[in-house]
Formats: sequence, C-alpha cells, structure tokens
Amino acid sequence: MSTKHVNPTRMELTRLKKKLATATRGHKLLKDKRDELMRQFLELVRENKRLREEVEAGILEANQNFVLARAGMSQEALNVALMAPKQEVYLEAGKKNIMSVDIPVFEYKTRTASEHDIYPYGFAFTSSDLDGAVKSLQDVLPEMLKLAQTEKACQLMAAEIEKTRRRVNALEHVIIPETQRNIKYITMKLDENERSTQIRLMKVKDMMLEEAHHYKDRA
Repeated sequence: MSTKHVNPTRMELTRLKKKLATATRGHKLLKDKRDELMRQFLELVRENKRLREEVEAGILEANQNFVLARAGMSQEALNVALMAPKQEVYLEAGKKNIMSVDIPVFEYKTRTASEHDIYPYGFAFTSSDLDGAVKSLQDVLPEMLKLAQTEKACQLMAAEIEKTRRRVNALEHVIIPETQRNIKYITMKLDENERSTQIRLMKVKDMMLEEAHHYKDRA
C-alpha cells in the first residue's frame, strides 16, 4: 500500500501499529517454523540416503541370486516356480502431522505370519540361489516402504519450506517495511497538522490580543 493512499488519521495510525505488531510476531513464528522444518528436512534427507543405500544393496543381492538361479535352472522351471505367489501383502496407508505437514505412513501385513510362506514352490526342483533371491526381496520390502514414505515426506517438507520461506520474505521485505513507512508518514502528517493548528491558534490569539489592545486604547 503506497503512502499516497494512506489516510493520515489517528485511527489509521492505531490500526497500522496493531498490524505491524501482528506482522512482526508472525514473522518471528514463521522464521522459527522454517528453521524447524529445515532441521527435520535434513534429518529426513539423511534417513532417505541411508534407506536408499540399503534398498539398492538388497535389490542388487536379489538380482545376483536370480542370475545364479537362472544359470542352474531352465527358464521354464524358473517361470513355473514363480508363477503363483504363495504369500500376499496388504498395504495400509496412514499419515502423521509434522509442523502442519501431513506425512504419509505406510504399514504392511502379510496373509500369514510364517516366513516360509514366501516360497511359492517346493524345494525339490529349485536351487538355493532362487531361495536366496526370494528371501532378499522379502527382507528389503520393509525398507522399500520406508524409502517410499521418506521420499514423499521429503517432497512435502520441501514444498512447505518453500511456502514458509515465501511468507517470511513477504513479511520481511514487503509488508513490515511498507507498514513502517506508512506509520512514519502518518506520524509526520499528524505532527505537521498539529504544528499548523498550533500556529493558527497562536495567530488567532495574537489577533485577539491586538484587537483587545486597540479597543482598550480607543476607550
């Protein structure tokens, strides 16, 4: 708001002072929020890096075992062994709130609790390398879900940090300085008006005194 469009009244001055106090308080709260978001975001980034390394290592191990399994089994036997999965996985998606950001939370359940139910085949006609590949994928599944959760959390936190940063900048570089300028302008105008009023009153007083003096002389 330009000072040209400011109404220089005491009521407007009071309103702007309240606005400035609110903006200053909001600026501090938003800066604190931004700093805390940044701290938690950096923790998530470190966690994301760790999980990605673990997942990549688990998938690499599974791939290596699959390569060895294919070397020891025919393609047909491998296809038959993996044709009908024995275990089922149920994914449940929830959320938790961190600094006004809804972060996804993934949990999974299997149809049965037995770890042996991950093998959809008998062991007579398959290799131990295939067992290792299936076991590696089972072991890495929880970390894959955590990785997906953490990556999405990083995206949401980054978006919230950017939004908070823009609000902080708007308050710091636009709203607060503009309000301060308007307060200064109104204060200056009110002071000028007060000085003008005092000068007019002094002139009126002088005129009245002078007129009273002339009246006394004529009497």
